[in-house]
Amino acid sequence: MNFGAPWGLLALGALAPLVAAYFLRRRQKPVMVSALFLWRTPRPRAEAGPRWERFTREVSLLLEVLAVVAAALFLSDVRWGEAARRRHVVLVVDGSLSMSARGAPADSVMERVRREAAKRVDSESATHVTLLASGASPRVLAGPEVEASRALSALESFQPLGADHDVLPTLRWAQELAGPGAPVHFLTDAPPVEGFSVPATVRWTALGGPRDNVALISAQRRDEGDTATVTLRVARFGPGPSTVDLRLRAAPGPGAREGTERVEHVALPEEGATTVRLTFQGAGDVEAALPDDALPEDGHVLLPPSPVSPVAVGMAPELGAAERAALERFLAASPEVARGSMGLGVAEVDVGPRGTNAKVTVGAGGKLRTFVGPFFTEKGDALLDDVQLAGVRWTAGDNPPGRPLIAAGDAVLVSEEEGRLHLNLDVARSNVQRTTAWPVLWSNVLREARRRREGFPRHQLALGEPLPVVTNPGERYALRGPLGTKPVFGAGPLTLPAPAAPGRYVLERDGEAVDSTEVLALDARESDLRGRGSVDLAAKETRASSEAAAGSGRARWPLWLLLAALLADFYVTRRT
Repeated sequence: MNFGAPWGLLALGALAPLVAAYFLRRRQKPVMVSALFLWRTPRPRAEAGPRWERFTREVSLLLEVLAVVAAALFLSDVRWGEAARRRHVVLVVDGSLSMSARGAPADSVMERVRREAAKRVDSESATHVTLLASGASPRVLAGPEVEASRALSALESFQPLGADHDVLPTLRWAQELAGPGAPVHFLTDAPPVEGFSVPATVRWTALGGPRDNVALISAQRRDEGDTATVTLRVARFGPGPSTVDLRLRAAPGPGAREGTERVEHVALPEEGATTVRLTFQGAGDVEAALPDDALPEDGHVLLPPSPVSPVAVGMAPELGAAERAALERFLAASPEVARGSMGLGVAEVDVGPRGTNAKVTVGAGGKLRTFVGPFFTEKGDALLDDVQLAGVRWTAGDNPPGRPLIAAGDAVLVSEEEGRLHLNLDVARSNVQRTTAWPVLWSNVLREARRRREGFPRHQLALGEPLPVVTNPGERYALRGPLGTKPVFGAGPLTLPAPAAPGRYVLERDGEAVDSTEVLALDARESDLRGRGSVDLAAKETRASSEAAAGSGRARWPLWLLLAALLADFYVTRRT
């Protein structure tokens, strides 16, 4: 048994006057009656003044004593069994990458956080803990309301590697889990920024400190044939070393016998960053590493191959000679294009004449009209990026179906219909194919086709960047990463939330790997440790108000016992 408010037991003091009132009898005035039968139950009475004597209403007294005891138990917040020992504490740990900064092995920020969390659990006599990690997508590390030992064990294995983020949504969530007025403990490595309003019930504790750091703030790889081009940006935060050795190791790619290792001596400016660009031949995964410092995680990256697959383009045999010749000139000068066969269904972009089921139709039918402007375009459509129609002579026929993208008066020149593109164009009578609008328009068509490929459009991402992915309709997909596997819902080009942790993410279709991308532990704001520090800001809301707000959580059975005792006493006294 436990009492949350022991002062409530003072209500038991009401038992003394209650019992005294039952023992005390006052002198009663004699009553004259005409016959003894009017007395149903003879009662003794006091012949003199007030005096103590044995009372005769024991049941009523016991019921009223029970009512007083029940009221005292409710006011003292009595708890039995498991409820008597339960005390809930909510801890929030900053999940940012900078929390992994370290000096001596026993003096890292996370070690301080773990020790402080254990102290808070002990000082609060907590038996149950809810442990949250802040981030762009907050997550539960332990809980809700698990044993304190399990929560502290989860904190031991937690490694913060998230991007810079706003912690307010996580703190609001923690307040809901803690309950009205209950305190929330937030452990981080920096004081709140100027202008940030800390919630009233949050105790903000910063356990960091300023440190110098050299970091990779950007890393990209591009593969063209057997040549891999790696571009890295190295920055110095603080008065650290002016030069640093950047080590690169390229694993052997397909057909290569051995890998490549290099060491680049990089000069670091006082402000800004240095760009390093290297090329490798026949390389597999390329690993770049800086010497370990205050934050080793931002000095190591792994860049998998990122080949640019050509887009297969096919032309129907029925396509007109002029249209075929204009398209052939573009394909001959365009890189990253492979000729496919529309009949075999290999082409990603198949071009056919008007009236066919090709993904792109070119041709004009019906009454022909020639336009030299003005042309009206659908602003913001990706297919029309940088398409300039100045000086264009466009001959078109009857309007094609679909949503208009380019129009001239009442004539629709280009339209889109459920993923199909219609060019209402008679090439033989137009000059579009001899202007810059022609290659730019077709380049946009190929770019959009590449974007709609199943898998990841980008194979290297930095922390905090949304994860783009493309899925096919009617298939079941899942995303497997360092934190587990999650289903992917939707079809077509999707944008998933930014991953919570760096590492390799694999897109699976029905359990089979389709594509993979690498999320790099790079974030310039997290690598800059100069503004970190230590502070302990108490919650603005007082403890008394927290306990008053938490009164609704008291046990209700004493109230029901009190009501039952009063009703029973009323029945007994009225009956007597």
